[in-house]
Amino acid sequence: MPYVTTLRCVLCGREERPESGRLVCQHCGDDGTLDVEYDVAEAARSFTREALAASRVRSIWRYAALLPTRGGEARIPLVVGGTPLVPANRLAASLGIAALFVKDDGRNPSASLKDRASAIAVALAVEQGASAVACASTGNAASSLATLASAAGLRSVIFLPEDAPPAKLAQLLAHGAGLVRVRAGYDTAFDLAARATERHGFYPRNTGTNPYLSEGKKTVAFEIAEGLDWIAPDRVYVGAGDGCIFGSLYKGFRELLAMGLTDRMPALIGVQAEGAAPLARAFARGGPPEAMTPSTIADSISV
Repeated sequence: MPYVTTLRCVLCGREERPESGRLVCQHCGDDGTLDVEYDVAEAARSFTREALAASRVRSIWRYAALLPTRGGEARIPLVVGGTPLVPANRLAASLGIAALFVKDDGRNPSASLKDRASAIAVALAVEQGASAVACASTGNAASSLATLASAAGLRSVIFLPEDAPPAKLAQLLAHGAGLVRVRAGYDTAFDLAARATERHGFYPRNTGTNPYLSEGKKTVAFEIAEGLDWIAPDRVYVGAGDGCIFGSLYKGFRELLAMGLTDRMPALIGVQAEGAAPLARAFARGGPPEAMTPSTIADSISV
C-alpha cells in the first residue's frame, strides 16, 4: 500500500503491519479501531498545492498519495468525490455569520458521502481478488456499495435491518445486490455481516471495523480545505450515526495540518437525532457510549 507505514490502535497505541491483513487490534479486539498511518514526509512530496492545482483528476483519486490503494480510478468507472462547496449566502445572513458553505455530496453516484468509503472498499476488493464485498447498513452505505460494486463488476451482499426504508431496498435491487433482511436492528445485522464476511471470504465494507474505509471519507476534508484555498474553516458540522464520518473528517484535517497545507484545525461538530444520540449522550456524560434503541426518521444516522 503506497506510503502506508503502519496501522495503529486508537485505544492502546499498539501497531499492526498492513501486510498482516488484520483490520482491528489483536489485543483490543473489535473495539480496537486502527488508524492508517502514512509516511507523511514522503507523501508530501507529491501532495502539494502546486501538484493538486495542476492535476486533471476531479475525484477522490487526486489525493492518491494519502490513500491505501492505487489505480482505483481505473477499477471504478464512476466519478466519486470532486463535489461542489456551495455558498449558502442567504442562510449565512439569516444566522448572522460571515460565510457558510454546504458540501454537496449528493452529487456522488449514489447521492451519498458514503460513496467515498465504498470506492476504497470496492477498489481493494478487486485488487485482492475477493469474491464479493459485504456490509450491514440502514440504507445509504448499502445503496452506495451496491452502486459502486455493480459498476466495477463485483458482487455485493447487503445485510439490512427489517425496518430499512423500502426506497433503499429498490435501489439495492436495481443494482443487483444480494439482500439479507434481518429480523432485528442494525447491531444484529452488523454482527451477521461480520460472521458471513469471515466465513465466505467477502471483503468487508463495514466502516466501524475496516480502517481503510475512513481513508476514502477523509477526502471530503481535503476537498473542503482545497475549495477554500487551503484555509481551514472555523467549524464543520456533520450528521453522526456511529461517528465514522466525524472521525474521518478529523483525520483528514489532521493530515493536512501535519503536511503544512493548513495552519489550524477547525472545530468539528457532530449532530445526532435526539432519538438516536448515543455519542452525544456520551460526550455530555463524559463516559463511553451506551447502546440505545434508536427512534428517528433520519434513517441514515439511526444506529
